[in-house]
Amino acid sequence: MPAISSKGLAMPQSPIRKLVPYAEAATEQGKKIYYLNIGQPDIKTPEVALEAVKNNDLEIVSYSHSAGFASYRTKLAAYYEKQGIPVNAEDIIITTGGSEALLFTMGSIADMGDEVIIPEPFYANYNGFATSSGVTVVPVTASFDDGFALPPVSEFEKRITDKTKAIIICNPGNPTGYLYTKEEMQQLAALAKKHDLFLVADEVYREFAYEGKKHYSVLNQEGIEENAIMIDSVSKRYSMCGARIGCVVSKNKEFMDAAMKFAQARLSPPTFAQIASEAALDTPQSYFDDVIEEYVDRRDTLIEALEEIEGVKVATPNGAFYCIAELPVDDAEDFAKWLLESFDYKGETVMIAPASGFYSTPNSGLNQVRIAYVLKKENLLTAVEILKEALKAYKNEK
Repeated sequence: MPAISSKGLAMPQSPIRKLVPYAEAATEQGKKIYYLNIGQPDIKTPEVALEAVKNNDLEIVSYSHSAGFASYRTKLAAYYEKQGIPVNAEDIIITTGGSEALLFTMGSIADMGDEVIIPEPFYANYNGFATSSGVTVVPVTASFDDGFALPPVSEFEKRITDKTKAIIICNPGNPTGYLYTKEEMQQLAALAKKHDLFLVADEVYREFAYEGKKHYSVLNQEGIEENAIMIDSVSKRYSMCGARIGCVVSKNKEFMDAAMKFAQARLSPPTFAQIASEAALDTPQSYFDDVIEEYVDRRDTLIEALEEIEGVKVATPNGAFYCIAELPVDDAEDFAKWLLESFDYKGETVMIAPASGFYSTPNSGLNQVRIAYVLKKENLLTAVEILKEALKAYKNEK
């Protein structure tokens, strides 16, 4: 039998999606599942985006420019300008989701065996992107007790070697919901400048900052124009996860030239999704105001309910739509499987994402789960009630 590559064998499973077979089996058994494992909002996609696809007059669905529609990049640059991010269309490459933007970035800045430093827990697929690029993730562990704030910059500096190429952050954070302060962003910028590293910021949740807090982009930091790379996506902003449109943005021309070669190799991003994404830029601010109000309400409802369960602790997020909860279990992955395989409460159960998969350090986050508050409040309350009953039953069974 032909052998699978070592890279293929090393590729990690997604903690968000690897329990899907258990969920499918539970559904076949007639159980209703509340999906708290994945950041798929139930917020409606802006009508202007949907109408642009329905009412287009294309006769041929042709390739676009490898960097994406010029009209979309120009309009997107204007959007960033309103956010205080001075970029031009030439500083933007449209990608097939933020995932491809991250793959292009790792491929452009690092060689096999090079290293990137990432505060953990982090978006689980960073492990997969690093593995596929032959890059080693060097983690700096953030603390649950302070809400996963940026670890001391000295901890980052200790880990810098001659193989270090970049520091990567997600802001606001997935899975933590932590929003980096202006001072924290300045500290990272200064460190990247000092050691001539790239500072890569995954900013796909930029609109979701709560209690009046401000999002500070990596491209807002002065003096690191050659170091800064921003990753973005329409998936969460417009509730368009299935569109698979993202972008990579940088003022560093050499980096953008390298990324463009990766873009050319995959030909072009999808046409209809670009049409929808370009139209979505006309979404009024009122849409985001309503969405943020809704997410804050959901967050507060979820956390209040979770904190009433004995033994459960929650790190309160101030951005995105995730939180990390510590459960009174030794192995959250075993518990998550058991929820789907062996438990139901009135014919219903929940699906959660074990948080250990969001760490790179072995045996970290074993009693933690990521919960996405992307369901309506009444569904969140029902899901937490199920979780409460499940923890009682699991404790008795184990």
